[in-house]
Amino acid sequence: MSLTPLERAARRLIAALDAAAARVYGWAWNPFHQMGTVAVLMLLVLLATGLYLLLFYRLGAPAESVARIAADPWLGGWVRSLHRYATDLFVIAAALHALRLFAQARSWGPRSLAWVSGLFTLFIGLVCAWTGFVMAWDTFGARLAIEGARLLDILPVFSEPLGRIFSGDGAVPTAFFFVNLFIHIVVPLGLGAGLWLHVSRVERPVLLPPRGLAWAMVGALVVASVVLPASLGPAANPFALPATTPTDLLVAWWLPLSERVTPGVSWGVVGAASLLAVLVPWFTSRPRTGSWTPSTVDPRLCTGCNQCPQDCPWGAITMVARDDDRPTLVARVDPALCVSCGICAGSCAPMGVGPRGLTGRDQLFDIRSRILPAFTPAPAIVAVCCAQAPAAHVAALRARGAHVHAVPCVGNLHSSAIEMFVRSGAPGVIVYGCPPRDCVGREGPKWLRERMFNDREAELQPRVDRDRVAIATSAPGDLAGVLAAYEAFATRTVALARPAAEGDVEVDVECEPVPYEEAAP
Repeated sequence: MSLTPLERAARRLIAALDAAAARVYGWAWNPFHQMGTVAVLMLLVLLATGLYLLLFYRLGAPAESVARIAADPWLGGWVRSLHRYATDLFVIAAALHALRLFAQARSWGPRSLAWVSGLFTLFIGLVCAWTGFVMAWDTFGARLAIEGARLLDILPVFSEPLGRIFSGDGAVPTAFFFVNLFIHIVVPLGLGAGLWLHVSRVERPVLLPPRGLAWAMVGALVVASVVLPASLGPAANPFALPATTPTDLLVAWWLPLSERVTPGVSWGVVGAASLLAVLVPWFTSRPRTGSWTPSTVDPRLCTGCNQCPQDCPWGAITMVARDDDRPTLVARVDPALCVSCGICAGSCAPMGVGPRGLTGRDQLFDIRSRILPAFTPAPAIVAVCCAQAPAAHVAALRARGAHVHAVPCVGNLHSSAIEMFVRSGAPGVIVYGCPPRDCVGREGPKWLRERMFNDREAELQPRVDRDRVAIATSAPGDLAGVLAAYEAFATRTVALARPAAEGDVEVDVECEPVPYEEAAP
């Protein structure tokens, strides 16, 4: 996969974070693999804790009511802290999720809607956080309110300057807090709309982390809320200048910068940054050629089995009526929705669908013409690695004598390719995929396992000895796990009799194109 220098830099950062987390938690529990679902989990936590806090919030005495909540040692104090910490974690998770998609070149083409709607959701979340801090009406909330009024007063929207509310001529009107409360409650409806748009083009979207990880994260936040309560500054006082102001730099990191420039400069920077972020899909788009070619269907080979539409993670394939006299339907790919993941190629038994150069037939031709001639009389174990696999993992496998065969995604790998390796004399084939929650093709490891061991179309044929086939995970920071899986598999294959090569293997003879007139009933 070709990446721009900026994408490569982002990928190195993400790989470093993944590796550090994998060493601590293991790849299966790595939260960085699923920051999108963590953000959704935090929204649920915010909803639950926000409903509780709303019961005790008083518009007529905002600072006093929040102080009473924070002083409650049994429930209110830690619930308020949990609400605050979940806000911070939502922002972190959403930002890291966007960075990962950018690093993996998943921010353009059919994924553009997901990118833009994700930015919209993050913006709505920041607005909600802003109003939430103002509602507390401590010194930090007042600081945010005053800066917000200064920025809004430059816009020709209000008949009277909003800054007069905080001039000290009188108490801040209750209507101001009502408007903040209204925005804080109503704007989250936009989060629901943004989330729906975000996954609207995705088949079988996964919205939450694995149950164990979700409960562990919520539990850790609860413990942190009890042990380290979130800070609450003194009640805002227009007649007193506070010596210090507690600040949340995760949500309001921009505040110290904005206060030092004119509103026009602030709006200019915000507008430029927002425009740049929204245009990322345009900046990162690629020509739909080479590895980015959309899938196509050979109607002569399509049997109308409906498997590729079921497996496609993006709903890019539908079954339509044929324009010949055969009785079945035929698959059709919408190039505007296809992300070139190639998973459909692995799901097609007759090998008639997939991106150009990646169909099952293309895979067999590549193996026969380029790889099998390099096999020695005693071929090595074949390690099929996803193109996203760390270079250190690939090098370590080669150093141990494995013959490494790279594929764009393990979900693209056709079962006949594994069969050809085994029937050509390889002691075994071990396939290394990405962590299931970090697959560029979204569902590659899932469908691979189903096809290899659970008879999902296009399944690995019964004539292939399953003891000679294994599936493992290659995750940054888990080189030891990669090598342990290889050594265990190599030990297992040693106990088996070495398979005899069958000479000129023709796995795809059964799937030769059938002329229309011969295929008609």
